[in-house]
Amino acid sequence: QVQLVESGGGLVQPGGSLRLECAVSGFTFSTYRMNWYVRWYRQAPGKERELVATITSTGDTTYHADSVKGRFAISKSNAENTVYLQMHSVKPEETGVYYCNARRAEDRSDYWGQGTQVTVSS
Repeated sequence: QVQLVESGGGLVQPGGSLRLECAVSGFTFSTYRMNWYVRWYRQAPGKERELVATITSTGDTTYHADSVKGRFAISKSNAENTVYLQMHSVKPEETGVYYCNARRAEDRSDYWGQGTQVTVSS
């Protein structure tokens, strides 16, 4: 069974940095077989959930939303079976719950973590 556990959220000042982690169990990353997408979404209070970044299970393809390009970076560790979201120069409007999502390519099955709260405030 696929499980995703996010961590690393917290209070950070505007312009600061934070690294979120998504520990994955139930499947392992492969360097040669692209069969999963892992994504970070965020949901601000009163707003819809939005896609922040995506990485393939092989790690050879990443995507970042225009709003975070150059400031956020998604990466993964095969050894730790963990996906990271490194956030720099964060803004108050990026406050919200950050969710990790895994989608299996063959049948588009979706799995979600419980979310981790990020608050950007001075």
